[in-house]
Amino acid sequence: MLDSALLDDLGRTLGPGLRLDQAALEAAATDDSGLRYQPQAVFFPRNADEVARLMGLAARYGFPVTPRGAGTGLCGGCLAKEGGVVVDTMAMNRILSVDTVNGVAVAQPGVITKALRDAAAGQGLFYPPDPASYATCTLGGNAATNAGGPACVKYGVTRDYVLGLTAVLPDGEPLKAGVATRKGVVGYDLAGLLVGSEGTLGIITELTLKLIPHPREVRTAVALFADARAAVAAVSAVMTGGICPSAVEFLDRACLGLVTELLPFDLPGADAALLLLEVDGDPDTAGRDIGRVAAICRDAKALAVLPADDAARRERLWDIRRQTSTRIHESAPVYLSEDTVVPIARIPDLIEALPGLATRFAMAVYAFGHAGDGNIHVNITGEAGSRERGHELVRALVAVVLALGGTMSGEHGVGLTKQPFIDMELSPRSLALQRGVKDLFDPRGVMNPGKVLP
Repeated sequence: MLDSALLDDLGRTLGPGLRLDQAALEAAATDDSGLRYQPQAVFFPRNADEVARLMGLAARYGFPVTPRGAGTGLCGGCLAKEGGVVVDTMAMNRILSVDTVNGVAVAQPGVITKALRDAAAGQGLFYPPDPASYATCTLGGNAATNAGGPACVKYGVTRDYVLGLTAVLPDGEPLKAGVATRKGVVGYDLAGLLVGSEGTLGIITELTLKLIPHPREVRTAVALFADARAAVAAVSAVMTGGICPSAVEFLDRACLGLVTELLPFDLPGADAALLLLEVDGDPDTAGRDIGRVAAICRDAKALAVLPADDAARRERLWDIRRQTSTRIHESAPVYLSEDTVVPIARIPDLIEALPGLATRFAMAVYAFGHAGDGNIHVNITGEAGSRERGHELVRALVAVVLALGGTMSGEHGVGLTKQPFIDMELSPRSLALQRGVKDLFDPRGVMNPGKVLP
């Protein structure tokens, strides 16, 4: 913890970027996890030198430092559980270059993901990672959690687009890792290690990102099925049918009940499931592929298939998916979002286990997400005071997921919320090796303490 004398010293050394006022402390105390931990100070660096200055002080005095982007995370990864200083990177928000010849962008960590996507698109290029909060989340936060999104079924996750980065290490020294080229295998992949490390090994201050040609055409369709098994059978048929869809999203019956008025068809029975499927490419290919997707869904006994004929209709179909998440979040005082992953063939088994968990713990459970890669988001809601019961439900859910051959997190990370369950998935040897890596980078334990590893 920081005493008043040290806070005064930090203020003199770091200048007006260090804030101690209640408004700044409150803003940094929460994220989308629903947890709350207030820091003792918030630092708003403008460049990497200022980050290095702070970390040098942290190494000298041993106070905790917690990196933070836009605060859209769902696992408490950017919250100051041990107090100390939160480093808010939102002021480091410049796109430094978009190189159209080499297909590379260089950006600071506070750049909003959508801003880079738009800048690249303006040059005929494409930055594919698209987490649900892409209009508000930051590139640094995406890199810290190795964020994904609907497009990762075709294009991969954030790590697949980070060629190189610069990070300030816990001792205040900068580290340049990775490359600025499309290939590079010199030494261990430290850039790949830092991506997904959730701010526990250093603070990313610059990213070199791969861009690819922008698809010329995007085509979308929704398909309604009698139940989850029929929907997942269609997913498997699409994924093995010579097509590489750019999105395959699933919504269970509980989700559909929240967005009934947005649906283009009536819901049959109590077990209906919906798929939102998208393809992209040149116009002729995209047109053929969406026709093939529709035919596969009909062969898989879809009750209805509705292609989107124009951009406005496509937007209305995607609004169903977006509104689902929003309405779940707003439906109850307690909200927990889990991003489990199971093999595609086991998705129906996961869906069938959820009503029993809901009944056992007396909470509502919804399932939606990226069926094309098995990344099903299980959302849990309950009345005020039910958060601890919700965490016990999550523990039971993790056990189900692991028994199905899955993993408890596909893209949100571990942070605080999943940390109690990590030894259910990782062996003692794996945890020991990872603690060794953490100790090597951060021997004083100042960098985002209390996260990920128990």
